[in-house]
Amino acid sequence: MNVIITGTSRGIGFELAQLFANNNCNVLALSRNSEPINSLQNKNIKAISVDLGNSEDLNKITTFISKNWKQVDILINNAGKLINKPFEELTSTDFLEVYQVNVFSVAELTQQLLPYLKKGSHVVNISSMGGVQGSLKFPGLAAYSSAKGAIITLTELLAEEYKEQEVSFNVLALGAVQTEMLEEAFPGYKAPVSAKEMAAYIYNFSITGNKFHNGKIIEVSSTTP
Repeated sequence: MNVIITGTSRGIGFELAQLFANNNCNVLALSRNSEPINSLQNKNIKAISVDLGNSEDLNKITTFISKNWKQVDILINNAGKLINKPFEELTSTDFLEVYQVNVFSVAELTQQLLPYLKKGSHVVNISSMGGVQGSLKFPGLAAYSSAKGAIITLTELLAEEYKEQEVSFNVLALGAVQTEMLEEAFPGYKAPVSAKEMAAYIYNFSITGNKFHNGKIIEVSSTTP
């Protein structure tokens, strides 16, 4: 099984890459900083240092796949960026930076990989409970949560657009997970779920979830935040 994961330098993505690799999957780990993954020296993981907002860097990914894999079974768009500021202090640049990572790069990477997504492939987008309509919202997260709302809607649209090709798209809206990003959003808050525990859930969902779901928002949250 060939698996691509973005945002693998820390947190959930770092744990996910190891889970798949240790279960005999071929993993392409994408992040700006590939040092943490390379330090694992896992023969099943190929790490590429990329800026997902850079089209030339995305070409590195498709070049690798066309030469080595020919097909992508699972794509997990996990990379995220969070800026925590009062709304009146957020600039258009802040919004662009957050949307670039959380929305635009997900769309562009998925576009680039479409030729390699075959019948039975599963694209899993990682969103947040903050992006779910009707969920509790928090001050300071206007850019982040609205971007996470956009990726939910995008996922629903892609599931519809590619259902005849039998490529599945689902989105996981995560609640509080003990990661560096949670600390940025809620300093001092202790989450009930570790990055390793959430990675195990996402691992299982990525492999089996498309048998039961397509175009669905799965809320993965036991607490708020």
